Amino acid sequence: MAELPSMIQDLALMLVVAGIVTLIFKKLKQPLVLGYIVAGFLVSPNMPYTASVVDHENVHLWADIGVMFLLFSLGLDFSFKKILKMGASPVISTCTIIFCMSMLGVLVGYSFGWSKMDCIFLGGMLAMSSTTIIYKAFDDLGLRQQQFAGLVMSVLILEDILAIVMMVMLSAIASGNNPDGGQLLGSIMKIGFFLILWLIVGIFAVPLFLKHVRKLINNEVLLVVSLGLCCAMAVFSTKVGFSSAFGAFIMGSILAETIEAEKIEKLVEPVKNLFGAIFFVSVGMLVDPKILVDYAGPIAMLVLTILVGQAIFGTFSFMLGGESLKSAMRCGFSMAQIGEFSFIIASLGLSLGVISDFLYPVVVAVSVITTFLTPYMIRFATPVYSRLERHLPSRLIQSMNRLSMGSTHTQEQSKWKSLLAQMGVNVLIYSILTSAAIAVLFTFFLPFMHQLLGDENRLWANAIVGIVTVILISPFLRAMVMKKNRSEEWKALWAESNRNRLPLIFTVIVRVVIALSFIFYICHKLSHFTNALVITIGVVALGLIILSRAVKRRSITLERLFVQNLRSRDIEAQVHGKKRPLYEGRLLDRDIHIADFQLPFNSMWMGSTLRQLDLGRKYGIHVISIMRGNMRINIPDGDYVIFPNDVLQVIGSDEQFTAFREAIEKEVLGEDYDWENREMKLRQLVIGEDSPFVGKNLIESGIRDLYSCMVIGLEEGKESLSRYAPTRKFQPGDIIWVVGEQDALDALMSC
Repeated sequence: MAELPSMIQDLALMLVVAGIVTLIFKKLKQPLVLGYIVAGFLVSPNMPYTASVVDHENVHLWADIGVMFLLFSLGLDFSFKKILKMGASPVISTCTIIFCMSMLGVLVGYSFGWSKMDCIFLGGMLAMSSTTIIYKAFDDLGLRQQQFAGLVMSVLILEDILAIVMMVMLSAIASGNNPDGGQLLGSIMKIGFFLILWLIVGIFAVPLFLKHVRKLINNEVLLVVSLGLCCAMAVFSTKVGFSSAFGAFIMGSILAETIEAEKIEKLVEPVKNLFGAIFFVSVGMLVDPKILVDYAGPIAMLVLTILVGQAIFGTFSFMLGGESLKSAMRCGFSMAQIGEFSFIIASLGLSLGVISDFLYPVVVAVSVITTFLTPYMIRFATPVYSRLERHLPSRLIQSMNRLSMGSTHTQEQSKWKSLLAQMGVNVLIYSILTSAAIAVLFTFFLPFMHQLLGDENRLWANAIVGIVTVILISPFLRAMVMKKNRSEEWKALWAESNRNRLPLIFTVIVRVVIALSFIFYICHKLSHFTNALVITIGVVALGLIILSRAVKRRSITLERLFVQNLRSRDIEAQVHGKKRPLYEGRLLDRDIHIADFQLPFNSMWMGSTLRQLDLGRKYGIHVISIMRGNMRINIPDGDYVIFPNDVLQVIGSDEQFTAFREAIEKEVLGEDYDWENREMKLRQLVIGEDSPFVGKNLIESGIRDLYSCMVIGLEEGKESLSRYAPTRKFQPGDIIWVVGEQDALDALMSC
């Protein structure tokens, strides 16, 4: 028999050990990520008393795949529309936290005398709080529905996005010997260019593809297609100089805007869990006890840096974002740990060969310690605030609690701000699309035409390519110049004051110049015309584009199709009644807010009406919607019956939500842990002369009430059993068939 490959043996060892350790951690109510890390340490060569993995290269390969699928799943759970709806507050808080903690990490690294790259990567690792660990801690502590928890999760989403950008930036820094500001700025612009391009093209193309093949796709095909798209974008991302993880995240973000997003997320989850487990096991394999002992001082210092740094800078950042002191402290204290993205950044540094070997196990040790301390830090926030409230001047506390991002702009300034922002976004998006179209045509179509027509007809080839290029980019150029010229803001500003008209005309001139610059570039690249002739050609071409009805129709059609694809999930949610109410955001500046609570399958409330439960009187909350499958019941009256797994959307305060959640978790039917003995069995019972049932009917016999058994029929020599009438009295010699549990049947037979 052929010998089993070492790859399979290693996989078996890793998964078996990981399974055992995670069961223990689940029993101890600890994060499974820590269980995977411990399992990795147990199967590593650094643990001499247990079996160890043989082929480390294969493990690292699987770990890279795990990172890719982890970020793909993160992208599926992410929506750029959500970020835009968050407003400026979470963005300000996130950027402040990342900047402060990164600088703090760099300074701490320099204080230990570590290398420049070690300090830079350390700063990136310390800036990334763990979404998984914080979410688990909120869930365990029953805080997930509270208002400050929602703020923390918003910032964590943004942190994950900036972590992707940070990975690309760190790769750019690591690739150069001494990268200057110009190189970093170029890297940022490159990231932004491809990010916007991929999202726009992806949101335009991928939903169209899925829509056309929707009737042909089942779960198996959808899984293969989605993972194929993920891997394809990962490959393409590496071709243009980014990481595969970045490409996987982008594809996940694109698929997140499709109707199939939730289904894809559920299908991909087992794959993500498998390879994600392997990644975290590989993290644990790099833990060296000797390094942990040698660097015990730096580890303790880094733990203290994270706890104190996040408590101070996190609180300050959330206050800068407009939160009160108490809310900001609860948010800041909650983020005092590092997790999965810190491991990913450390893996990136190791793969690039720019960080020292000791840094990885040190960061893992810091993550483990801060993870265990996370629940205590979350609980510690309120007592610290209470102590501050007692010792700080009351005026200072009140002023900090009233801190907000209030705006003093006039209505006219607000209109200008809105109009200029919309114009800027349009110009940026259409400029990127135009640049990408020109680059693709010049890279592939131009050489093809040169080869097709030959060198003697090179001018004709250039002319054909130039005309085709201008025709293809014409919808973009027209939208760049004409869009928002008839918007409500434009009309209002034009009518309000004559002094607004010249600036408004200037915005049109600027956009015309930008559009003309693309045509000028095409002419200069493909011809040797004089500048005057190039300007004339550009002005004439742009004028024809603006006046053309066909170009206008094509531009409007493309934009409408894109917007429809972008809103596909919202449209689907509205159709199935799953879209959240419009007034939700208006409650966020008050003590009450909205939260969802899912009833467990074994809830004691099932079958009861809202009137019988009387939740408003007991807990002070108001049930505003019931979500059941694909159906949404808004403003239910007291006669609505509660079913298992219903999602109740309620309005209330944090204190009311806490009491309501505790009631949901407490009022459940007990679990049957002895289910093996609950099997129902069928037995034959012969009524003897001395049977206590003789002369009694079914009710008088107590077979159901006393013995928990059921008579299902009377055997009378026929092909099938006869129905036993409830009023019929048992007679000696009757052969009846009864069903019940084994113990109940034994008790019945012994009568």
